[in-house]
Amino acid sequence: MRDYALSYLTIPGVTPPEQVEIAAAAGYSHASFRLIHLNVAGEPDIDPTAPAVIRETRAALARTGVNCFDIELARIHREIDPQGFLPAFEAGAALGARQVICSAWTDVRNDRGFVVDRFSEICALARPFGLTVNLEFPAFSRLTTLEDCVEVLELADCPNQGLLADTLYMHFNKTPLFALGRLPAHWINFLHICDADDLVYTKNEMIHVARDARLYPGEGAIDFSALNDLFPNIPLALELPNAARSAELGHEQHARNCLTAAKAVFDHQAPPAFIRNTAGG
Repeated sequence: MRDYALSYLTIPGVTPPEQVEIAAAAGYSHASFRLIHLNVAGEPDIDPTAPAVIRETRAALARTGVNCFDIELARIHREIDPQGFLPAFEAGAALGARQVICSAWTDVRNDRGFVVDRFSEICALARPFGLTVNLEFPAFSRLTTLEDCVEVLELADCPNQGLLADTLYMHFNKTPLFALGRLPAHWINFLHICDADDLVYTKNEMIHVARDARLYPGEGAIDFSALNDLFPNIPLALELPNAARSAELGHEQHARNCLTAAKAVFDHQAPPAFIRNTAGG
């Protein structure tokens, strides 16, 4: 049976223990925690790596049977010292995480050497904790395409590196999902899943959709069939922030709808009524 993880951004603003409870109630096997604050509006006003928080999160994991899958977000940025990620790496390992998400947010297009060196440093810091660092390519970040990510990984060549593909960013770039099949299999440890309409997006529109208006799998224009062929058993992390639906339904029901829709696509279950009733928007 395929594992599904509830990503932090699907239900933003909750603490790790609260996220575990929501994941369990909604039927997920795993949760993906934001243990490195981005200092953006809406993040919980706590230190997610504080010993008391980690103890409470571990207790919730043990009580519910939910597992921690990955942690986020180790950013490559000139003003961020990767040494600052160490508390999150230690806390993530204590919670059972094996994966870390990383993305690059520099603003100079010819700084490939810096990105490669900083990514390699992050991998080296994460390795003693048994963590693999998965490089992602948000379409509005420094690395905007699958090819950008592959180039960095080939140059870094770290033993604990991976590539995280988000179906939304593949869609924004008009990159077919079957393109992932040419990558080394050990690079793909999990995938971020959501759907979107088939539109031409400006940068600001991409940012809005990515952060506040993703669609349930099967509701938009993304063809997921290649993923079942290429990765029939790989874990899927549902990263599906939708501010309107979270406000209308509440975090738990929105998370449950995400999982129900994903299982219809990837486990060949019947499409839920809310997909049939809201298809396309």
